[in-house]
Amino acid sequence: MKLSAKTRVSTTKGVVKQSRREKNIPAVIYSPGSPAQSIEVNGVEFDAVMRNMKQGRLATTIFTLDLDGKPVKAIVKDIQYNLTNYQVIHLDFEELKDDTPVKVKVPVECVGEAECVGIKLGGVMRQVIRQVKVKCLPKDIPAEFELDIQELKMKQVKRLSDIVMPKGVKPIAATDEVVVVIAKR
Repeated sequence: MKLSAKTRVSTTKGVVKQSRREKNIPAVIYSPGSPAQSIEVNGVEFDAVMRNMKQGRLATTIFTLDLDGKPVKAIVKDIQYNLTNYQVIHLDFEELKDDTPVKVKVPVECVGEAECVGIKLGGVMRQVIRQVKVKCLPKDIPAEFELDIQELKMKQVKRLSDIVMPKGVKPIAATDEVVVVIAKR
């Protein structure tokens, strides 16, 4: 995903408000081994990206910021919203270096719910963990993890160890944690 961005010279309250009036989003980009840099992102482009993005995928989306004519790969680490109209008012990016591992939260998608034995017997699927924090290189960041629950019966669970992790991706949480359970109503 490409976004236009430019360096912010001043970080005063008045300048930040003027930037928001111009439909831009104030942001900060953090780079390993260097100080944080204040930038502003084109708000119209970011809103268009968010409208077309599947829910929960922002943390694993790699953005190419066109920062003053220089491309910078980054991921969103934090997002702040206006409480009244839910517009994005601030972003924190983390610059990606090819040789530096990053920690990201990857969404877990349960598939096979319609054919699940336990659900057909009157149970209900309870997804305990919706995102798994993993450590990997930027090139290995998965978009999502799929967990097949088709064969689960009543009161059976799938654990983090049941998720097939791609090579180079290590979960940070304990692998015996429950991800999904088929429970009685």
